[in-house]
Amino acid sequence: MTTITVNAEHCYPVVISNSWTKDLADRCIDRTRVAVLVSANFSPDLATLRNLDSELHVFEVPDGEEAKSIATLTKVWNWLGAAGFTRSDLIVGIGGGAITDLAGFIAASWLRGLDWIAVPTSLAGMVDASVGGKTGINSDYGKNLIGAFHSPVAVLIDTEFLRTLSDRDMAAGMAEVIKCGFIADRAILELASQHSVASLRENTAAISALIQRAITVKANVVSADFKESFAREALNYGHTLGHAIEMHSKYQLRHGEAVAIGLVYAAELAAARNLISQSELELHRTILLAYQLPVRFDRNAWQKLTPLLALDKKARGKTIRFVALSGIGTTIRLEDLTSAELDAAYERISS
Repeated sequence: MTTITVNAEHCYPVVISNSWTKDLADRCIDRTRVAVLVSANFSPDLATLRNLDSELHVFEVPDGEEAKSIATLTKVWNWLGAAGFTRSDLIVGIGGGAITDLAGFIAASWLRGLDWIAVPTSLAGMVDASVGGKTGINSDYGKNLIGAFHSPVAVLIDTEFLRTLSDRDMAAGMAEVIKCGFIADRAILELASQHSVASLRENTAAISALIQRAITVKANVVSADFKESFAREALNYGHTLGHAIEMHSKYQLRHGEAVAIGLVYAAELAAARNLISQSELELHRTILLAYQLPVRFDRNAWQKLTPLLALDKKARGKTIRFVALSGIGTTIRLEDLTSAELDAAYERISS
């Protein structure tokens, strides 16, 4: 078992083990009521929880980004009200990043704050969504525009869940791992470059090392800047265009697939200003393509994507701000980009 501590508005452990059911049950013993949020097409083994004295409520919600809607939020609030949940009770989200985002926001908003635990079952959820205390749902105007900072009391990671992931979802999760490599840990890039989705499935040590290193990057950033004053924005590398593409695709693209395109776009912006070398730019494409992630997007979509960029959470007033690199492991903010620069960079990644 490995434990990584996040020191945000409170300290909490990210536990990487192969015994999530026992770890979760141990944390539910003193709770009168426990609400477990899961997607409708996923049935985790909750037998251990059912044997506790706690009153267990299992709430099924839609799968994927569909879960992060106002309609779902209202439905779960009503469930909690009918079940009589109080501030001493517990919310648990078991599933991918969308489920943990929703569970965290439910916990943040019901009675102004309940404890919650994340049990991420996807690679993206393990290394990104479940760690850091960002919770939220989507709006018609953009992704994660409604939310709160509300850290879990624990994150429980069991890599056995990855055995059930599709190759596409594994690759999408690797986009977030690779992002951590570019912003803070070159060793991630070196290790990821030695593998593919197929080889990682056969190498438990390698995938565990990548997960641990990526979580450590995020834990360090979040511990230094919980509410995204500045430093935490580095974790949004690739996400400005990525979120716009994700929304434009009506979430048919995985989050990591959209972020992969956004990473290359941000690298193009930096390379055009000579902030990174051509070889560092090409490393983005090489490593992402090795995981069969997209690095280009529809040329004709640009006019629809540009208004969505203005809704990015890093925007200030009418200024669109991008996280960029000034070298591997060093991030900066680009705040004075011209329309010509934005257009030209998109042209270079368009197909």
